[in-house]
Order: sequence, then C-alpha cells, then structure tokens
Amino acid sequence: MAKVLKGKEVIAQLNDEVKQRSEKLQAQGIQPELAVVRLGERPDDLAYERGLTKRAGKTGVLVKSCVYPEDLTQEELLKELDALNQDPSVHGILIFRPLPKTIDDNAVRAALAPDKDVDGITDASQAGVYTGSGKGFAPCTAEACIRLLKHFEIPMEGKRAVVIGRSQVIGKPVSLLLLSQNATVTICHSRTRNLPEICQNADIIVAAAGHPGTVTRDCLRSGQTLVDVAVNVGADGKMCGDADYDAALEIADAVTPVPGGVGTVTSTVLMDHVVTAAESTQNK
Repeated sequence: MAKVLKGKEVIAQLNDEVKQRSEKLQAQGIQPELAVVRLGERPDDLAYERGLTKRAGKTGVLVKSCVYPEDLTQEELLKELDALNQDPSVHGILIFRPLPKTIDDNAVRAALAPDKDVDGITDASQAGVYTGSGKGFAPCTAEACIRLLKHFEIPMEGKRAVVIGRSQVIGKPVSLLLLSQNATVTICHSRTRNLPEICQNADIIVAAAGHPGTVTRDCLRSGQTLVDVAVNVGADGKMCGDADYDAALEIADAVTPVPGGVGTVTSTVLMDHVVTAAESTQNK
C-alpha cells in the first residue's frame, strides 16, 4: 500500500512559517496584502476566493477583493491594474483567469508589475524560472509540487522524473523546477507515444495533463512517487486526478490524493509569495 502524501501536512508547517514572517513584518508596520482581481461572479471563482481568504487569515495576509463587472473593457481593466501596481500597500496581485473573451490575456499579463506577480503569470516571472535567477515567482501549483516532495523527503537529485503535460502553468515550470533539483526530466504530452513504457522508467511521475485515466496501471511500478496535479470530474461525477488512484495505491510507493493533495498546498504557496514580496519592500 502506497503512502498517501496529504497536502494538509505540508500546509500546517508552511502556514506556521509564513505567519511568523508576516507577524515580523507587521511589527515593522508592513501588512502583507494580496489584491484579488475578479471580473464577474463565476461560482468557481467565488468558491476559490472564499477558500483563499480563509487560508490568508491563517498566515497573516490581508486579501483585498477588487471585483469588476464582467463587461469591463480592456482599457478600464488595464487602468485598474496600473493603480494596483502603483499602490504601495498592495504586495501581490492575483488575476482570476480565464478572462472574458473581450479582453486580451497577453496584454493583461504584460501590464502586471513583475514584482507583484505572485502567481508567476508574467513573462518576466517565467524567465526567472527558466534561467534559475531567483527573480520573480514560479507558478504556485508548480512550486507546490516541489514543496510537497521536499516536505515528505522524496529524493529528487539524480532521480528520473516524468512530467505529463506541457502547459505554461504547470507542465513546463514544474519540469524546470525539477531540473533545478537535479532530477533528470522527461516531458510527455497528448502526442507522446509509448507513455506506459516511459513512465515505467520514472522514479517520480507528475501527472498534469488534465485528462482522467492518463496514468493507467501499466504506467506504474513499485518504488515510484506519483504526484497527481490534475483536477477533473470523472464519469461518476466525482473529482479525480489524471491517474488511476486505486492502482497507484496498490503499486506505487507514494501518491498524492485528489482532492487533498497538491491543490490544497497551492494557496499557501501563494501566501508565501505575498509575504516574500512584502519582505522585499523593506529595502526600498
């Protein structure tokens, strides 16, 4: 039976660390603050914002909700973003995406100040991940994968890692973060041939394709760690990842659950980024 790598264990430790740093800043008159930019009232956005605000309260981060109508023009949104960029009390900005089709996502990403881009969506942040310069922030979910592996003391150095998925949000950045930990990384995707054979050779599998059933029983072997990042709705209407969870429990050495795994760590990583951004203002 595989060890289940639950996110709540990672969160508990990270919450304490972030809260201590936040309280230290507050003692110096600096209140870490995250501005959440939301257009419209999508139920999933509202649910995420509620969870985010609750998580922020445990770390000493203040959440400022910036809610606009769904028909807000691109010009108006860019003006609002500029005001947040210039506001010294705001240390991080999170933009709920996808944006309405009337708004150019690239223009919005380009308008966001890189030093306040706590979710790693700007080109500058992504360049920091690519070069390993330490500038900017990695996408939170990608970093949450690494934090989880480190917390449970899963070795990465010298290990063979297979990442299934090539998105800018998870697949590509988590591949680079694994490389920075000296893992040997193979990136797979929907066009990859012989996926089971490739996965069988992996010590670590990060499943981030967004398709239920991508990681099947024949992809798995003993000795592996499976990090299932995807959040899907299965045929039975229940939330599931990319992997056959029951098979992973039976075969692999360690596996993250869905829900209750990587996704739960993501919001706390976001708070860590906000506090880090606030700390950087001390020297300005």
